[in-house]
This record gives sequence, C-alpha cells and structure tokens, in this order.
Amino acid sequence: MQPLRRILALMLKEFATILKDPKSRFVVVGPPLIQFFVFGYAATYDLKDVRYAVLDESHGTLSRQLLSRVEGSGHFELARRLLAEHEINDVVDREEARLVIHIGPEFDRNILSGTQATVQVIADGRNPNAALIAMGYFGKIVENYNRDLAREGLMPAAGPSATIVERAWFNRNLQSRWFIVSALGGVISMVVVMILTSLSVAREREFGTFDQLLVTPFTPGEILIGKSLPGMAFGLMDALFFSLGAVYWFGVPFRGTVAALILALLSFIITIVGVGLLVSSLSTTMQQGLLGSFVFMMPATILSGLATPIENMPRWLQTVDLVNPLRYIIIALRNNFLKGADAAAVWPEIWPLLIMASVTLPSAAWLFRHRTQ
Repeated sequence: MQPLRRILALMLKEFATILKDPKSRFVVVGPPLIQFFVFGYAATYDLKDVRYAVLDESHGTLSRQLLSRVEGSGHFELARRLLAEHEINDVVDREEARLVIHIGPEFDRNILSGTQATVQVIADGRNPNAALIAMGYFGKIVENYNRDLAREGLMPAAGPSATIVERAWFNRNLQSRWFIVSALGGVISMVVVMILTSLSVAREREFGTFDQLLVTPFTPGEILIGKSLPGMAFGLMDALFFSLGAVYWFGVPFRGTVAALILALLSFIITIVGVGLLVSSLSTTMQQGLLGSFVFMMPATILSGLATPIENMPRWLQTVDLVNPLRYIIIALRNNFLKGADAAAVWPEIWPLLIMASVTLPSAAWLFRHRTQ
C-alpha cells in the first residue's frame, strides 16, 4: 500500500498546486471556454475533391451521359460503383463516399417520354459543409445536363425532366455547428492535459523543488503517475462538461453511448499525457514547457480534420497524420454524437490511440529516469 499512498499524496499535492496557482486555474477554465464558443460560432472551412459512389439501375445511354459529366467535372472522385440499394447504407456508414448518386431504373425511359426523371442524392450529413458543397456541384451538373437535353430536343425546354431528390444522413439539416461542436471535447481535453502535464515537471525544476522531490521515497514512476492523474482528471472533466454544453447549449444530438464517449476520451487523454510528460521531461523551465506544448498542439489541430477534410491533404501528409492522436478522437466523437456509435463502433479509432500511448508513456518514463540520473 505504500506506493499507492505516495502516489495519492503526490497527486493531492499536484491538485493543490494547480488550484492555488491563478495561471493554472485559468488554463483549466479559460482556454477551453474560449475555444468552445469561438469554434462553435465562428469556424468555417472549404472542400475539394468529393468521393462519391454510384448506383445506376437504368444502365441507359442518358444515365451514362449524366454520370460521365459527374466524373469529368473535376469536383468528384469515383470511389465505388454499387450493385444493389442495400449497399448504400454500408458505403455511407464506412465513409467510403461523401455522396451516393442513385439513378432509378426508369430514368432513360422517363426522359424520352417527357416525364419527370428522378435522381436521388444521398449525402453524409456528419460533414454538412462537404455535403452542401457536393450537392451544389451535382445540382449544377444536372442543370447543365437538362439544358443540353433541351437543346438536343430530348426534353421540353420549359421544364427539366431530370430532378434531384436530396437526402442527408446523420445531420438532416446539414448544420455546420453540429460538425464542429461535437468534436470540441477532443480539442479541449488536449489543450488542458498538454499544458498541465507539460508544466508539471518543468514547474518543479523552475521553482527549485525538483531535487527535493528526488530525495523523497517516491520512485520516478510514482512521480510521473502522481503528476499525470490531475491533468487527466481535469481534461476528462472539461471534455465531459463541454459535451453536455454541446447537447444542451448548442442543441447537438447525442445518439451514442456514454460508455463509448468516456472510453474514447480516456484512451485519447492517456496518449496526450504521454506526449505532455515527454515535453515536460525535456523542459527545464515552464516557458519551454509551454512552447513545446504549442509546437505539438498547433500542427495536431490543423491536421486533425476538425475544420478541413483530411482527404484534401497531400498523400504524404495524410501518411504523416496517421500518428496524430487528435484525428482519431475527432472521428470517434463525431460518430458517437451524430451516428450513434457504441464502444464497438469506435474501436477502430481507439486501438491506434492505445498503440500511441504504449509508445509515449514508456518513452516519457525512460526520459524522466534518464534526466534524473
């Protein structure tokens, strides 16, 4: 029981240090609150190259002409050709395509007979900006297609025969705020955990109490655990608090499970703790710790897919981004909020975080022991 008592004593000391220091108290409350409202109200983004899937049940000349216009427009990238309607759910659910174009079996016949021909467009509403832009691109293509058919005398000029029926899954009204706010728990917890843990060891060095800590009965592992648990607690508390704010203040639906939410956040926070302790072990002053935190957080946020799609990045950058823990928690949170994912459904985002944690935490422990020798 002695190691547990020592860890508890050190953890209580860290809690007391954080709560007594006005700057540390501000880190726990100020930046998360500012981020919550700034991102919630002001974040915008653009899109290019939309992945789409096609289900063509007409297999006629006119339907192929419409699809060839989509493929040659430069705005779309064909991801998959579907053979049956039940495949639509799978391709949208797995995010293989942002858009599914469904052409019914009577499409060519209806156009040639002068009656209305319907094209159904199904968009992934988890990214409302992408869905709106993609449907706007497709709507313009259909408009030009109708104009050319009228010019060729295949349909009356007064009324277009090809019309679009639009549907958005997971976010019916395509509200961008849902897309941004649902992922804020990951960003907020990263900021809190990174700053608190990156300053934990550096603070002891700067205040001259690090040597005193080393002569206590604490082992290096116990010191790291005691210093990491308060940051984890504050990070999880902030993430859960602003998740409640997303639901009750911004009206974002929560369709998943609380267990999946907590599991994803804990896996992410443990990974970030390892990164923060690495930064703190390398830093000799609090200023260096803060600088190291922002060197990590800024690229991680930009490359996370929070505001801009990862698919828009160059291939080499997408490969580098595979080791960015923030990208995984953002996907997990959006699926949990908007799609209704449970723990099993977010597991593909959790196991990469656990692998990263298994690297960052031992590395931080080794570096801390090495720096104390």
